[in-house]
Amino acid sequence: MNRLKKIYDITVEIEHSLNKEIDSSDREALINHINQLIEKRGIYMEEATDPFTDEEIKLGKEVVRMNQRIQPKMDAIFLEIKKEIKQMKKKKTSNKNYVNPYQSVQTMDGMFLDKKK
Repeated sequence: MNRLKKIYDITVEIEHSLNKEIDSSDREALINHINQLIEKRGIYMEEATDPFTDEEIKLGKEVVRMNQRIQPKMDAIFLEIKKEIKQMKKKKTSNKNYVNPYQSVQTMDGMFLDKKK
């Protein structure tokens, strides 16, 4: 059997998973599924060694092309997660300031500070 066929099939499944509409609610499950597929593909890639037949070389080139289409989609998901984390941190800070608006204010009102010794 073609050694790269398993790698090709897994790569097709990864691409198919990334082509679906991604909601923030099911994004975690999608990321876990893709991670499992990538780990499985990595194992098969370690097993695939030289020499390759002409058919395997063509299949390998197609896998590389698919990876080039997959990578920007994965980068977009990563940037979206990064953006959401920044928004959450900003909301957290805003909520703290709303609850206690004078927490960060440091006043020296009515205090004498002697700097000389």
